[in-house]
Amino acid sequence: MNKDTLNTIFFFVGLILLQIVVLNHINFLGYINPFLYILFIFYYPIKKINFQLIFLSFFLGLSIDIFSNSGGINAAATLFIAFIRIPVLKSVMGKREIDYSITNIHKLPYGKVFVYIIILTFIHHFIVFGLEYFKWNDFGIIISKTLLTSVFTIILIMISYTFIARKK
Repeated sequence: MNKDTLNTIFFFVGLILLQIVVLNHINFLGYINPFLYILFIFYYPIKKINFQLIFLSFFLGLSIDIFSNSGGINAAATLFIAFIRIPVLKSVMGKREIDYSITNIHKLPYGKVFVYIIILTFIHHFIVFGLEYFKWNDFGIIISKTLLTSVFTIILIMISYTFIARKK
């Protein structure tokens, strides 16, 4: 195993533990719970094989579902954003093809990274809450929880991004 593989494993397991042990027990204002575990999908190297990301994203979401007793909604949401990650990145970058020499998001402009994170976070949260409530009568609750939880999650992700970017 090389250093990158070990770092990926530690980051993966660390995010799962952080989400399960700490963040799942935070209920800001009674119902806002940050989902920092999706940070793994954002930081997974762009040039890596997409199948690996799809598999790891499903396993990441499934791990959160097992410990949160949420019935697969996190697995579905993480799988979906892992699948659309490259098309969203292409649309944010304004290019038809991504320069695969860019190995991670730290080499991208900060503003574009922020937009990329916002888009995928809102999509992830909308899927999670949409599957959780799954009724048209609760559409207002789905939107409000998506917006509030996304803002809280994006703040935590950008703080993490800043600390990780300084380290590199």
